[in-house]
Amino acid sequence: MESCLFCRIANHELPAKMVHEDDRVIAFHDINPQAPVHVLVVPRKHIPTLNDVSTDDAALVAHILSVASRIAEQLGVAQKGYRTVFNVNAEAGQSVFHLHLHLIGGRRLSWP
Repeated sequence: MESCLFCRIANHELPAKMVHEDDRVIAFHDINPQAPVHVLVVPRKHIPTLNDVSTDDAALVAHILSVASRIAEQLGVAQKGYRTVFNVNAEAGQSVFHLHLHLIGGRRLSWP
């Protein structure tokens, strides 16, 4: 989708501080971090929300989680702990309607 912010970042039309990039996903630092580590892991395929994931996307979602785990290790939060979050739709806090996982860590996290 040409107007989608994350599609534009994935296509290198907009800048982002990249942490990881491969043929299926990109990962970059959030511009409004909620913790010392706040990275978004975004599939290159445009999927609006988790509700729109199909069975054909199972391997892609597994890859998103695997990449998040590796980034947590790389950024030094894997052992102490980190959170992964998919916000789904506006009431849950989703503001960019392109599936993305938040990887958050580097401080004690409370709930909610």
